[in-house]
This record gives sequence, C-alpha cells and structure tokens, in this order.
Amino acid sequence: MAWIAIDAGTSVIKAVAFDADGKELALARAKTRVRHAQPSFCEQNMEEVWQVVSETVKEVAEQCGEKIEGVVTTAQGDGCWLVDHDGSPIRDAVLWNDGRAHAVIERWRADGTIGRAFRTSGSVAYAGLANAIVSWLRKEEPECMRRAAWILSCNGWIFSRMTGKFLCDLSDGSNPYADVKKEHYSRDLLRDYGREEDATLLPPIAQDQELKAPLEQAAARVMGLQTGVPVIMAPYDIVSTAYGCGVGVAGQACVILGTTLCPEVIVDRVDFTGEAAGTTIALGGHSFLRAMPTLTGCEALEWAARLLGCEGPPELEDLAEGAVRGEALPYFLPYLSPAGERAPFLAPQASGSFHGITLGTSREEIALCVYEGLSFVVHECLAAGAVCLTEVRVTGGGARSDLWCQLIADVTALRVLRPDGNEQGARGAFLFAQAIECGESIVSVLERMSVATTAFIPCVAHQDRSRRRYNRWKSLRAATAPLWSALRGED
Repeated sequence: MAWIAIDAGTSVIKAVAFDADGKELALARAKTRVRHAQPSFCEQNMEEVWQVVSETVKEVAEQCGEKIEGVVTTAQGDGCWLVDHDGSPIRDAVLWNDGRAHAVIERWRADGTIGRAFRTSGSVAYAGLANAIVSWLRKEEPECMRRAAWILSCNGWIFSRMTGKFLCDLSDGSNPYADVKKEHYSRDLLRDYGREEDATLLPPIAQDQELKAPLEQAAARVMGLQTGVPVIMAPYDIVSTAYGCGVGVAGQACVILGTTLCPEVIVDRVDFTGEAAGTTIALGGHSFLRAMPTLTGCEALEWAARLLGCEGPPELEDLAEGAVRGEALPYFLPYLSPAGERAPFLAPQASGSFHGITLGTSREEIALCVYEGLSFVVHECLAAGAVCLTEVRVTGGGARSDLWCQLIADVTALRVLRPDGNEQGARGAFLFAQAIECGESIVSVLERMSVATTAFIPCVAHQDRSRRRYNRWKSLRAATAPLWSALRGED
C-alpha cells in the first residue's frame, strides 16, 4: 500500500509515492511553463498544470507497483486561480510572482491600508496576492470577474479537479483576507482592501477531516487510479516543506532555497504591533508560521549562470569555489524580480545591482558574491523573525549546494542542517495526510517519522568578516534604494 503526494511548484510539478513508513518508493517530475505576456506578467495555463499533475501521478503510480491508498496535494501559494460555476478556468492563473498590480500596492501602502491590515492578518500585502490581482482584474478585465465563481489557489484548483469540491485549507486561507488569530475570513479586511464584493468568491476554509474527499471518476481515469480513493489537501508548499524538514514546534526554523527564498519559523504567539513585515500563516491550535518569502531565489543563480557562461547552477558553484572570500569581494543586491521585493521589506520598485566591481574583478568573484548576497538575504529574513535560533534547516533545489549551505552557516552563525532527500514538500504533505488519517497531531507524526540530516557548522574564522560585509551590504542597499524607481525608468 502507498500514498502519492503531489507537490505542484511554480516551475516543476512532482508526484512522489511513499510507503507507510515514509520511505520514498517512486518519483515523477515534469516542468511547467510560466508565461510572460508582458515583462511583469507571470501566468500559467490552468489546464496545462492539471494535465502535468495527472500525468505525473499516473507515471509514479505505474512506477510504484503498489496499490494506491490515497493522494495528498500541496502546491505553490498566493496568486489567483479563477474558475466559473462549472469549475472551469476563466483565464490563465496569475501567479504569486506577478507584478502587474504594482500600482494597487503602492496606493494601499501610501494610504496606510497595508499597515492597518497587518494588525489583523499578520501579513504584508504585495502584488502577487489575490486582493491586489483581483483589484487589477476588475479594472482591466471586468468580464473575467463577472464570470468568476471561485478565487482559488493552485492547491485549491488541483483539489477541485480531483474531487469536485471548492475549498482552501487554513494556510492558503490565511493571506490576504483572514484574521489569523481567529482562523477565519475578516470582513474588516475585505472592506479595508475595497474587496467586499469578493466575499462570496472565497472558498470555505477547511480543517482536519473537512480536507478529505473521494477521488472522482473523471480524475481517477486520467490518473490511472481507483475512483473513490481519499484525496487530502495539505497546507501549501512552504508549510508542507517545513513539516517535511522536521520543523513542527515553536522555535524551529527552516529556509526553502527555491524559486523563492523562504526563511520561516514556527511560533506559538504573534504580536502585530511592531513594524509590518513578512507573512503569517495560521497552522491551527494557536500555532503560526512566520515566513519571510522573498521574490527572488534560485532564479538568481540561473541568471548568474547564464551571465557568466555556465551551463547551470552546479557549474556556477564550481566557479564560485575558485574565488577568495576576502574584503575586496564585490557586493550583490539580488532584487531581480520584476515585482521587486516583498520580504523582509516591501519594495515593488526594488532592482538588483553589483557594487565594488573593478577591472580586476573575476568571473569567480562575481559568482561567489551572488551566493553571498542571497545568503545575506536569508540572514536578514531570519533576524526579522525576532526568534532566538541555534540552528536552521535548509531545503529546496539550492540546498544541494554545499557552498551555499556553508555560506549560510557562516553568515548567520547558525548550525545549518540539510535533511536527507530532495522532496521535502511532498514528504511534508504525506506526513500531514498521515496525521489526518490517524487522528494524530502533525507534531507527533514528525516525532515518529524523523528525518536524518547533514550538518554545516559556522566557521569561526569567517564570522567577523561576514558580519562586516553584511553591515556594508545593508548600507549599500540603503544608499541605492532611493534610486530604484529611476533605475526602473519610472521617474
């Protein structure tokens, strides 16, 4: 008997089969297309995403050779996946890293809406959230919104195709419209954002057994599964990944080194009276995930690899290994997303830049300073969480880099633990499904099915220099930030 866990990321969709002990039996992966009709637009065809999901599930079920006991889903968060009353897509999904609603966010920031909303939601609105996207769509594509029956997430879309039910779990429901302490949608937030008319389009927030439904015949046929097997909606990917890394109790932290860099820590209390920053996700039972998901992650490594003539990030890492970690190393501000930055500060106009380059600067040094700049972002985001940490777990595609893991350890002065295995998001979804099936807490399941790790210990010899360089890096950003709008041609 086996369970299949679906992890629908932004660029890659994975299906993983696990046995009852959490051992990985089979894996299928397939890339998905992100469309850019304009430079700031990031969209996906919803039917294409569903097709890739069904194909990967069918492939892994055939590889597995075991009877499939159930399916669990996790996926990219935020964005806007619109469907009509029949559950059919109205348009391509607008993704979490889309920047078209930049002007909406600037207006909400200027009039204080974002700061006020943070006191209830614990999250800072940005252009890739449904509230901003729908505001843009109602103005620019009103016919789409007239046809809309549900505003779904990617996870909600996949679950609806499998079960015919329209809902969201507590993690997807937390942002942007929820009072996370009360764990339900807030009419005050809808009013603050001017989105009262969207209240009827929000899927119900489900918990525990409500997240479980039988697989419908049409979906079962294309997936090669039996009709009626249980389908469970797990939390969206950053929460499921934390669980997959073994992070489940207050004070534990992990960093996802993926399309986004997402440093996150679990806390048992939240205080929203301070400066508005990051994202807060309700986990239930007075537990919360405080996350600082950036808008630029491993895409910066892919960009740098192309820039420096490398075939990909592994070759870029080899190049960076040849550089000396000295005071003269250039500095890199890694704000490359068309949507700017969202954590640990909100700046839709942010842009990337190199500093301290001379004619003597080598390709190796450029490669290393890209890794270092991304590591400084991780450090800043973890510090913004205001939790005293002694260690942090890392996962995602970037965590395969020993160089990057060691840099993060040196820059943060924390022990870095890399869990074994590459599919922590799918593993976390599987563990969540086991908690639902067995009536256990997710914490007890994590304790019962722990994961082995590889440790990276901070190098004492590098810490003073890393601290100095981090402080200079922040000073360079402060000096550059006033020019960001002009550098984007917006002045």
